[in-house]
Amino acid sequence: MLDSAVIEVRAGSGGHGMVSFIREALAPRGGPGGGDGGHGGDVVLIADPSINTLTKFHWQPHFIAKNGTKGDGHNRNGAKGNAIEVTVPVGTEVWIWEDGEDKELIGDLSTAGQRMIVAEGGRGGRGNAHFVNATHQEPLLAEAGGDGEIRRVRLNLKLLADVGLIGMPNAGKSSILTAISAARPKVADYPFTTLEPVLGVVEHGPQAFVAVDIPGLIEGAHEGVGLGDEFLKHVQRTRVLVHVVDGSEDDVPGRIRAINDEITQFDPELAKKPQILAINKLDLDEVSVLIEEIRESLNSFDGLHSDTFFVSAATYEGLEPLKQAMFHLLRASHEKEPPAPAAIGEEIPVLRPKVRKSSDVVVRDPEGPLRIVHQKAVRLARGSNLESWEARIQFQRRLEQLKITKALRDAGIETGDTVLIGDWEFDWD
Repeated sequence: MLDSAVIEVRAGSGGHGMVSFIREALAPRGGPGGGDGGHGGDVVLIADPSINTLTKFHWQPHFIAKNGTKGDGHNRNGAKGNAIEVTVPVGTEVWIWEDGEDKELIGDLSTAGQRMIVAEGGRGGRGNAHFVNATHQEPLLAEAGGDGEIRRVRLNLKLLADVGLIGMPNAGKSSILTAISAARPKVADYPFTTLEPVLGVVEHGPQAFVAVDIPGLIEGAHEGVGLGDEFLKHVQRTRVLVHVVDGSEDDVPGRIRAINDEITQFDPELAKKPQILAINKLDLDEVSVLIEEIRESLNSFDGLHSDTFFVSAATYEGLEPLKQAMFHLLRASHEKEPPAPAAIGEEIPVLRPKVRKSSDVVVRDPEGPLRIVHQKAVRLARGSNLESWEARIQFQRRLEQLKITKALRDAGIETGDTVLIGDWEFDWD
């Protein structure tokens, strides 16, 4: 089961705006008619309940949306670039991935059908028709399309289950899941037979819940020992934990303490979840004759705040009361939960990562020249033909309107200094 994948997403860039004028027989001076460029396509993640692994991303780690097309004359706007929709399992977290590690959690697709714009397409550039004013009836300026976002993200799948079965290897977790559900995990008499989480639907009358069998934990699991913390994350979303212990082993309290210490060190919130203790293998004589002794050892066990059930996955003894306890705790957990903010039938909102916009207007390049980084000005410079002196005059006035000339003076610019903006440079005078 592949439950983590790093992918690169590239949204489409916006199309350039057009500099154009309407010149027709019946409208020889029809004015500016440059259309706007189309917006670039987004990259959208969609939570799909029919998918349960991230395996496909091992083979396809790149997703690229289409660019918008440029504007045309007669105020014709360019076409919007097609978005690309990528389906992921329900329960997928989205992390910004930089320098080989997670930097920031930007989304959690925990509801079927939930959508997230993981990379937003660039805005289409405005055509010269937008720049008409009282002093410029024939504007020669247009905007270049904005760049689409490019991100490397790590998809991290945390299975959505109500109950998590935890415990040491060979405690009988898989056998119990097989006995109470239709799941068929691998069962054998050697450690680590379960190598990946297994989900099973447990029915109780007209109700049902989902249980997950977590591969066996050992001391040091939170640091990666054994199967390590690779699968502990899958119990972070569960509401109730069932701690399965092999009753035929020595020092039952010590085994309980060891696993609880591991989950506490991995995530302290896990230790606060309601926990049911299931002493398995009641069908064995060495367990059945020691029930009272085990109970007594657990009564004196400091920090144990859970119900205890003696069960046998082999003979099904005690499993029905165990299922009832699971349902009881799940119901209590739901009742404590605050009501969902969205009403039934209300459209699920689309997630959008927060965009960190730079407040810089002018910066000093390493080589020394001042560079204008104000995005509106940069797009205007890229989308206009500044080789024309008339366009340069209009552009200069636009810089004044955007208060960029003031920012240059505040930065200490002097006559003759070189100013960079986009791919164009000019001397300050």
